[in-house]
Parts: sequence; structure tokens; C-alpha cells
Amino acid sequence: MEIKPAGSIPRRRTSADWFTGTVWQDPIIEAPDPARLRAAVVTFEPGGRTNWHTHPLGQTLHVLSGVGRAQTWGGPLREIRAGDTVWIPPGEKHWHGAAPGSAMVHVAMQEALDGKHVEWLEPVSDAQYNAQA
Repeated sequence: MEIKPAGSIPRRRTSADWFTGTVWQDPIIEAPDPARLRAAVVTFEPGGRTNWHTHPLGQTLHVLSGVGRAQTWGGPLREIRAGDTVWIPPGEKHWHGAAPGSAMVHVAMQEALDGKHVEWLEPVSDAQYNAQA
């Protein structure tokens, strides 16, 4: 058993290569092999969002606070709120982030396949982000 005391894993600002706006990650776990779980609390300031991306084994998001947006490629823009849980199937191209006028915090959980847990793709355009939810 390993216990990591609160605050012992530093918060990190996400890379502008994969996110638009101000987004913070507070890692929860990156389990050692043979486990595959990776989880983090992700805080999106208003307008903050991921690029389009996929996960080889899918992803679960659980919204802790605020109002956000999520969309799959070719699907409608959806609003997500505190208490909502979102399942994204393996390989499904998607993005998620805060609504324009609200911050949003969620827990993101995904498993790695052959050491890889995400495939980053192109940024979400302003037109895609600002579409009617």
C-alpha cells in the first residue's frame, strides 16, 4: 500500500499543445504496471477546453462543480453539470471543457493500453466551441 499525503503531488498547468485557455490538473493516480488507471481532477477556467482526442480504452468524466461542454465528433454539443457522469467509449473522438461563462471541475479517469492513455488531435475551433448546446 502507498499513501500519498494531500498536496504531495504538485498541481500542473496543462500544455497549450493540447488545451485552449487556462486548465489545471491535480493528479490523483498514475498506477504502476500492471495496473493501467490514470485519474486527475481537472479544473477548466471559463472557455478552457481540451483539443479533440481519443482514448484507447475509453474515458469516464465525473463533474464535481460548474457547467461544462462535451462533444463527440459529428455529434451535438452537450452541456454537462455538477453530478453528471460521462462515459466516452474507446476510440471515440471527443472534447470537453468549461462553458463560456462558467468554470468546470471534473475527475477524468482512463486506462492505458500498451502504455498509452490518450491520442491528442487538432484544437476545437471557436465555431465548434461556441455552437448552440
